[in-house]
Amino acid sequence: MHPLLPSHGLYAITDGPHPDLLAACEAALRGGAAVLQYRDKTVDHARRRSEASALVALCARFGAPLIINDDVELAAAVDAAGVHLGEDDGDIAAARARLGAHAVIGVSCYDSRARARDLAVAGADYLAFGAFFPSPTKPLARRATPDLLIASRALHKPLVAIGGITPDNATPLIKAGADFVAAITGVFGIADPEAAARRYATLFHK
Repeated sequence: MHPLLPSHGLYAITDGPHPDLLAACEAALRGGAAVLQYRDKTVDHARRRSEASALVALCARFGAPLIINDDVELAAAVDAAGVHLGEDDGDIAAARARLGAHAVIGVSCYDSRARARDLAVAGADYLAFGAFFPSPTKPLARRATPDLLIASRALHKPLVAIGGITPDNATPLIKAGADFVAAITGVFGIADPEAAARRYATLFHK
């Protein structure tokens, strides 16, 4: 386990410009989000850097790591805890060289245990699988099954489950081996992100 990663919990992910981003993220962290990922695919570089920098400070208050989606240079610029890489976002070695040995580097493995095995060997700090359920964020995403989590325990890396996960359908994934359940709409698409985050966080304390 990477020293900057908690052992388990809700992995909350933002999604693009949000009128009250900082307030919503603070609410999610108050509700118990263990990890926060800043995900914004726009090209407004100045706003993205300003928001990411503010979120680094906010996460520090709550003792939660901030992970930047896809953008190694932004992660380096704001001294985020790390970066999350999809299959088109560059390789682990390049990210490690830029961010240093201390950085958290997570990767999307989709529905592939072979990809997970290869990336674990390459030095990934956590492995994310999904989508497990229909996802409003990525409706065409490849689908994963709980058996993939069970099989991937042998890789001895923290496992993240993502894709359409709600407090009502997450428990079988946690039992199958998910150390974290990730949510975008399930937290930030809810009127009360704090209450939403608390519902997810509570699943890990039963």
